[in-house]
Amino acid sequence: MSRRHAAEKREVLPDAKYGDRVVTKFMNNLMIDGKKSVAERIVYSALERVEGKLKRAPVEAFHEALDNVKPSLEVRSRRVGGATYQVPVEVRPSRREALAIRWLITAAKNRNENTMEERLAGELLDAVNSRGSAVKKREDTHKMADANKAFSHYRW
Repeated sequence: MSRRHAAEKREVLPDAKYGDRVVTKFMNNLMIDGKKSVAERIVYSALERVEGKLKRAPVEAFHEALDNVKPSLEVRSRRVGGATYQVPVEVRPSRREALAIRWLITAAKNRNENTMEERLAGELLDAVNSRGSAVKKREDTHKMADANKAFSHYRW
């Protein structure tokens, strides 16, 4: 890793259907082997399923699901005098969003429905209702941070 300067963040373009940058980031994260059209089809059809079930704007539901998955605290390893401590730290906003997107996609991939559209729609619906694997992952992360708050004075 270069010590000179951090890589500049590239801003993604808004997606074609909803004009939302976060949906584009979600698609890019879901994409495998550069097949963006496949990722687009999966995300759009999953959002249509969510719209059919919830009877409200799909992007609004998507953002609510993301907000329910975003962690506010996480633990980071900190080595002090030969011992490694799990130190709870606040998560910066860009990382919160990235973690939420990654957790939603991973949770959707691990579901038992037949197609990826069904899995993603199911996970988004669960996240909107504050249940499901992705929300559980956030709860576990918060519990871990809470359990290790005695080491918060090692924060750097």
